Amino acid sequence: MSAVIEGGGALAVRELEVGGAEGPLGARLYKAAADGKRDILIVFFHGGGFVDGDLDEADGFLRHLAEASGYPVVLSSSYTLATVKPFPAAVEDAHAVLAWAKKNKAKLGWSGKRLLVAGIEAGANLAAVSALMSRDRGGPQLAGQILIMPMLDPGLSTCSMRDMPTCTGQAKLVNECAAAYRGYLPHAADRSHPYASPLQSSRLKNLPPALILSTEDDPLRDEAEAYGAKLINAGVRTTVRRMAPAQLQEPNARNECACKAQVLSEIANFIAALDSGAPSG
Repeated sequence: MSAVIEGGGALAVRELEVGGAEGPLGARLYKAAADGKRDILIVFFHGGGFVDGDLDEADGFLRHLAEASGYPVVLSSSYTLATVKPFPAAVEDAHAVLAWAKKNKAKLGWSGKRLLVAGIEAGANLAAVSALMSRDRGGPQLAGQILIMPMLDPGLSTCSMRDMPTCTGQAKLVNECAAAYRGYLPHAADRSHPYASPLQSSRLKNLPPALILSTEDDPLRDEAEAYGAKLINAGVRTTVRRMAPAQLQEPNARNECACKAQVLSEIANFIAALDSGAPSG
């Protein structure tokens, strides 16, 4: 069942249920008011370090996104948090939601032409992994992946992550990342699994085009850029952008950063490049 929580203006937003790996999941659909079905659907997964977060976390950003970039339909889905069940529950949910969206395009007001997956922080991990899973499992076919400040390295081994504890206020972020991975990947052996850490994957060919966004002062910066380099080396059309520094100490700061920084214009350029077949720069 779905319930309209906002509508009649420039943007219609409604709650609905989607199909996860083991049952229904809460979701929220954003669609700018316009006639006809849309050719672009972006399935988005929220952040929260795998152990926290909900649909409200990125609500402001997704409202902006649905009104930009050629007016895509945006489906924000929840997933099983690690506090309920650890890896691989969340990634199985992510892939199941993509498959559900492909089968239920009429319900979403989407033509079925172009399906993109996106996420922020832990949700960007799920977006990257669900792209791997879609390739490995024969679908659904994705037109692109959008990874915003992604968590990709359970080893917390990059320079930007190791350097942050020397910065006032940033050590807390590093500790939170470590705690998140302890909750999500309680078995050490899972930390090298490509569906847990796509950065560890040696099989990155034949993935959809990627847009990877990081910020100058984010401890997740280097792993985002390292993954972008690996995708490029594997022949995947990839755009990597390092944005200006942003204050990230607050719990919801990454979503606020996404609203205020250049993320929306980068996504618009990325989608336009997909349409033209040209690189986005």
